[in-house]
Amino acid sequence: MLAPKKTKYRKMQKGRLRGPATKGASIDFGEVGIKAMEHGKLSSQQIEAARVAIMRHIKRGGKVWIRIFPDRVKTEKPAEVRQGKGKGAPVGWFAAVKPGRVLYEIKGVDMETAKEALTRAMHKLPIKTKIVAKEGV
Repeated sequence: MLAPKKTKYRKMQKGRLRGPATKGASIDFGEVGIKAMEHGKLSSQQIEAARVAIMRHIKRGGKVWIRIFPDRVKTEKPAEVRQGKGKGAPVGWFAAVKPGRVLYEIKGVDMETAKEALTRAMHKLPIKTKIVAKEGV
């Protein structure tokens, strides 16, 4: 699973996901990729599951880039605990995703295989996504 190396004092506020993505909205490394179409939060387990689905389908051919990183902490209070007394303990990490953000990119495999691999990865993600290709490919 992906997680930040330095995690001390990392309880952050929730924030809001508004507007389109300004960074990471174009394909920069590969030839074809997955682009988010709506706001959402992707956990490190979901990111890893999609990566594994891509790698298993392309059978170690080509190269895969993961363009998101779970750098925001999810906290929870224990079950049956009254409200108050501070914020809960960290339980996992997630990446906040805005529409237009490229999540994964592939290069080095034929277009048919790449699209099928990305379709399998899209089934693992909880947000609407679409397959996009680089201009001129």
